[in-house]
Amino acid sequence: MRYKWTYPSLLCFSLILLATGIVLDDPGNIGPGLWKIMITEDALITDYIAIAGPGAAFVNCAIVTGISVAILWISRDPPNGYTLVEIGLMSGFALFGKNFANIWPIIGGTLLYALVRREPFRKYASVSLLATALSPVVSYLALDNGWGNLPAGCLVGALIGFVLPPLSSYTYKIQNGMNLYNMGFACGLLAMMLVPVMSSMGANPTTAHHWASGYNLPLAAFLIVLCGALLVFGLFWCDQPPWAVLAGYRLLLRTSGRAPSDYLRMFGPAPVMVNMGVNGLVGMVVILLLGGDLNGPTLGGIFTIMGFSAFGKHARNILPVMLGVILGGFLMGWRMDNSTVQLSVLFCTTLAPLSGYFGWPFGILAGFLHSSVVLHAGTPVEGINLYNNGFSGGMIAIVLYPIITSAIRHRNPELQDEDYFDAFEHDEPISPPSKGEDKQ
Repeated sequence: MRYKWTYPSLLCFSLILLATGIVLDDPGNIGPGLWKIMITEDALITDYIAIAGPGAAFVNCAIVTGISVAILWISRDPPNGYTLVEIGLMSGFALFGKNFANIWPIIGGTLLYALVRREPFRKYASVSLLATALSPVVSYLALDNGWGNLPAGCLVGALIGFVLPPLSSYTYKIQNGMNLYNMGFACGLLAMMLVPVMSSMGANPTTAHHWASGYNLPLAAFLIVLCGALLVFGLFWCDQPPWAVLAGYRLLLRTSGRAPSDYLRMFGPAPVMVNMGVNGLVGMVVILLLGGDLNGPTLGGIFTIMGFSAFGKHARNILPVMLGVILGGFLMGWRMDNSTVQLSVLFCTTLAPLSGYFGWPFGILAGFLHSSVVLHAGTPVEGINLYNNGFSGGMIAIVLYPIITSAIRHRNPELQDEDYFDAFEHDEPISPPSKGEDKQ
């Protein structure tokens, strides 16, 4: 494996999360908090910091991160830029929806799919982790009083893990690389089938709203230290001199971010670490300037941005989309510190490729549309798809891409040819696109 340092470094990250949890809370609260996390239905928005305290939330995050790294490592999945995406998603959503219990049935279902296909699990290990976006279904079926039960939760979770590999492979192509959260769109489509079926059988899944506040200072300090460490490592502790790292980072900023854009393979680890540090600080500053809260969900959104900093996101293509959401909020009279607005501002960056590919005005347009669409995209699925912004982003990308391409750029829109699983299977270096090559 070319990037052998990746898995040990990510295990160190899980230990940092574990230590943070122990520092932020009384260790005596962590055990009961973990139990409460495990027996809580996890529909959006369920902030583990709010229901179990920061200690238990961070320890759960550390455990889920460690499990994810171990699965990828044991399956011999070649580490690349998307590996950092997966860990960013798993650690981020382990603060508000995924826990060390409800992810296993879905992972098991994907393993079964690999066995049926007679292919190595390595090919699908990444998909098995991403598919845990629907882990609230497992929790709901296993825990709902009077309707669900543990066997039903495990069975449906396995079914989810089994069907999402082929479904996500198809949805990847129709979005033309313009929505980075492809699995969120695939999970949204599946959830739109699951919820009506469950409801017709007597279930009543509902959204939740557990939202912590008052943790801005300690969590801001945590993010500043984490992002600062990434910047220092990227600039001074890699094989390249700082000026060469900054030159690589400037080249990275010129890319569109259209998927697949594996920045680790294109530019190497040093510019990627700088990009992660910068983007993490951008996400934090935006939330604080809006008067928002640093808590489980917003920290999860920042972790997601940092993960995708190795695969498509950078400051130049995320800021226009964020601005579009903020503009939409002002025009529609929303409070900027509303929890839904805060999450939209962070997760709208799934549409960063529209900004990078077509230009910043279209990024603002995409963010503006997203600010409204995401509010209603979760209604049919009752909060059981954790990647709800990916579902909204997928719909916007499918609509905007052909319109902009045909009506404004005067070109015939085409479906993307790349296979979804190619992003997971390679680790050899690739050349970054030449100036203007990946833009319209």
